[in-house]
Amino acid sequence: MDIPQLRKSMREKRRLLSQAEQQESETLLAQRLLKQVISKQTVKRIAIYLSNDGEISTQDFIQSLWQQNIEVYLPVIHPFNAGNLLFLQYKPNTKMTKNKYGIDEPTLDVRYVCPASELDIIFTPLVAFDSDGNRMGMGGGYYDRTLAGLSQVSTIGLAHDCQQVDKLETQPWDIPLDCIITPSQQIHAK
Repeated sequence: MDIPQLRKSMREKRRLLSQAEQQESETLLAQRLLKQVISKQTVKRIAIYLSNDGEISTQDFIQSLWQQNIEVYLPVIHPFNAGNLLFLQYKPNTKMTKNKYGIDEPTLDVRYVCPASELDIIFTPLVAFDSDGNRMGMGGGYYDRTLAGLSQVSTIGLAHDCQQVDKLETQPWDIPLDCIITPSQQIHAK
């Protein structure tokens, strides 16, 4: 199966999960992630995404982070540096705007930007992954460009278990993640 076909198939697979399956995955993932974050006392700033298109929901986890007084940042398409992301602080009352893909993101305000290098963890969405920890994104390269050169920041992909495939082809520009976490497993990159 070629890459565009695999991407379409995996997106459809996660969209077909029932509401109950989505909720169970969200709850299990939030519990798993919170244990991991709380065990690292130094974690103060986390970048994460709001789920879209059947992605595993991060809402429960975000609520837990706020309760732990951990700063939450969301990706925003960079307005001047094409193909890159900025990270803006996200609070319950943050004003949101839809980006060119129809995804909610914080309305751009430079007072709330956090340089990616100052984040402790960046959680990324993904379309598919394999047991070696390789990630397939949506194809725009936003995270690969943004994560390039950020070796000191922990990078973690989040996914439903059903998004795992046998093997993904990697490209020279693909930036490997430190690990991928699903509701039932944690895969460290090799």
